[in-house]
Amino acid sequence: MFKYSCLNPIANVGLDLFTDNYEKVEDINNSDAVLVRSASMHDIDLPDSLQAIARAGAGVNNIPLEKCAERGIVVFNTPGANANGVKELVFAGMLLASRDIVGGTNWLNEVKDEEDIAKMAEKQKKQFAGCELKGKKLGVIGLGAIGIKVANLAVHFGMEVYGYDPYISVDAAWKLSRNIKHIQNVEDIYRECDFITIHVPLLDQTRKMISEEAIGMMKENAVVLNFARDLLVDEVAMVKALNEGKIKRYVSDFPNQVTAGNDKVILIPHLGASTEESEDNCAVMAVKEVMDFMENGNIRNSVNYPACDLGPVESNGRVAVCHKNIPNMISQFTSILASEGINIPNMMNKSRGDYAYSLLDTDTEISAHAVERIAAVKGVLNVRIVK
Repeated sequence: MFKYSCLNPIANVGLDLFTDNYEKVEDINNSDAVLVRSASMHDIDLPDSLQAIARAGAGVNNIPLEKCAERGIVVFNTPGANANGVKELVFAGMLLASRDIVGGTNWLNEVKDEEDIAKMAEKQKKQFAGCELKGKKLGVIGLGAIGIKVANLAVHFGMEVYGYDPYISVDAAWKLSRNIKHIQNVEDIYRECDFITIHVPLLDQTRKMISEEAIGMMKENAVVLNFARDLLVDEVAMVKALNEGKIKRYVSDFPNQVTAGNDKVILIPHLGASTEESEDNCAVMAVKEVMDFMENGNIRNSVNYPACDLGPVESNGRVAVCHKNIPNMISQFTSILASEGINIPNMMNKSRGDYAYSLLDTDTEISAHAVERIAAVKGVLNVRIVK
């Protein structure tokens, strides 16, 4: 019996996938796995029983990834599950920024009691007029699950689309419209594009990548959209550029004191993935990742350990080992099992940075003594008998 807990409400369409082998508990201290959305886990004492954390969403800045990796706790996310919801809101943001819809509706609310409101609207509408998206240049920074959808849809809007991603995967490249211009230097997007939207993860190298210098390269009256993470943009520099008339609009899904109240900022209350469909998709993906990991030891969409998949368990035994990515680990594991008279018909070892993960299938059940010996190997962080 596996025990799991939820730190945030998780859609029932996902939780209903759990079989009778899973029990939901309220206390994280009794959990083998945790499902989370936005709750911060940085100050939570993680129990020794915890094997997996699944974030029902893409961003994982609310989870202590390094701490989990050192404990041998695999952290999952759900890339692409909310991509369509975010994509649609990006286009809503572009439309709101290109045509002063917000200003127009606010003005109408102010004059709602005027008898000649229709005539007044005809006279005033010019001050809220804007431009169409068709024919404009859109720069998409980051061609992951969301960036690709935004770029491809922009083509159908008749926009000239520039895409920048030096680490684009082969799978992502196949999904990208051939009409999109693949840019090698992000500065070309800053200089050329009327609209710029960013879709990269928040890492040390991407923090405030939309800097004062980058903003300075942008076209006059450019529109910048941020539906990824607020810290990707130097918002102090952005507000300065807005106030000086350098940038036309900044559209952000992340309200804060820096940007709130500026009439050139369109703030949205973090609605990017807040659709029923997105929440359902994230819940389903997160639950499936947890189940495959707990039942088979397989890792898909982890952010702190490598992908590793041996399929369903068909052998008499399977052991999973989280360990440091250092020499001589595999030979020690196989030597220990061999000395216990345990044969290994199949195995897989994958690494990611400082950490690695090994799955070993055995012809016989794995003894507790063998597990103790593997756990004692220097560099081993966690050992789990899957079967």
